[in-house]
Amino acid sequence: MSFEIVPIDGQFAFEVRGLDLWRPLAQDIVDALEAAWSSQGVLVFRRQALSEEELVVLSRRFGDPDLIVRDDWQSGNHPAVIQISNMKNSQGRSIGGLGSGELGWHTDQSYVADPATGSVLYMVEMPRDNANTYWANLHLAYEALPDAMKRRIEGLRAVYDYLKRQSTYDDEKPMSEELRRRTPPVAHPLVNTHPVSGRKSLYLDPTTTVGIDGLPEEEGRELLDALNRHATRPEFVYTHRWQIGDLVMWDNGFLLHRRDPFDAQQNRLLKRTTIRLSPQRHIVPSTTTPIAA
Repeated sequence: MSFEIVPIDGQFAFEVRGLDLWRPLAQDIVDALEAAWSSQGVLVFRRQALSEEELVVLSRRFGDPDLIVRDDWQSGNHPAVIQISNMKNSQGRSIGGLGSGELGWHTDQSYVADPATGSVLYMVEMPRDNANTYWANLHLAYEALPDAMKRRIEGLRAVYDYLKRQSTYDDEKPMSEELRRRTPPVAHPLVNTHPVSGRKSLYLDPTTTVGIDGLPEEEGRELLDALNRHATRPEFVYTHRWQIGDLVMWDNGFLLHRRDPFDAQQNRLLKRTTIRLSPQRHIVPSTTTPIAA
């Protein structure tokens, strides 16, 4: 099967053309996509048409699909698929998560030990006014840091707490004791090294980090604020303007992403899987218990 991987607007995101993802992919194609995903971080496929089972089959070609802690967002058809939506069922209950509001810069699963770092997001229904999604490349951000800052952050660990992130979501009840038990604070290194390329990268999550392990609260917050401002500068960011049938794969090991808000009266529905990627090919941050816990 003939296909090509083309950079989008000269940025770090790549469009893959010529593949129908509902069809079985030969191993050499999977290997080529894996190499591009591992090095570039964002792969875009246009005009796809996938059932939930086909979405899971595709995801399995790259790793083991993971069940995230938000089982209330799961599809009723497949537990490995979650629904990102502002839509409600006939009883007025949300069919998925994250509503219609703006989502600030974050990285999926930063708040858990041993995070699954692969994400696949498939657009099923979208509002007329769109709602762009943005990705920031933390390889590029790290490489642009002054040498003094690189030395300062080497070996430091940020503390992540899902309670902070969950409080920003639309249509959310107070965190349950069970969800709190499943999401205690964890710490991950601020700097990681890619196992294939050897490139260093930041690992950040502004919506979830609460401090730097071992640093005074104010000093840790100021350092994180400075890194977050630097990492989300326009030259490190790719803007994705969605179309129905788009499927985007990204690597949370070295990317941040955020979303624009949209009109809550318009429907938006995406299907997502989360994948445990190989630490031999991808950045998978190690986890420790923070000193402050």
